[in-house]
Amino acid sequence: MSGRGKASAKDKSVSMTKSVRAGLQFPVGRIHRFLRKGQYAARIGSGSAVYLAAVLEYLSAEILELAGNAARDNKKARIVPRHIQLAIRNDEELNRLLSGVTIAQGGVLPNIQAVLLPKKSAKKLAAGSAPTSQEF
Repeated sequence: MSGRGKASAKDKSVSMTKSVRAGLQFPVGRIHRFLRKGQYAARIGSGSAVYLAAVLEYLSAEILELAGNAARDNKKARIVPRHIQLAIRNDEELNRLLSGVTIAQGGVLPNIQAVLLPKKSAKKLAAGSAPTSQEF
């Protein structure tokens, strides 16, 4: 009867995914499959999928952190595409990386050129002095 029934805890081998081994959240096995099926090269090393998953996870975390800060600045609890757009365009390196990317429902950065702003005239600066309007 020793060969039947449920296996004891000693007999079970714990399966670890490649993502768990690498300490990542992104799926290393899936990325490895995509690299093989995409035919980017004749041979794909096992470390390449781990490296690519780590890079993608880092970029995602960076964008989400900056977008979360933008959402908090706008007093919102939910990240919307506008917050992602603000996060990317206000960061110099991410803006350079994603310069050719259009984010749907992202809008544009608030920007008013200096020549379009009202001029600070001498009238406003000398408001405390005698009035100058149409006096001869």
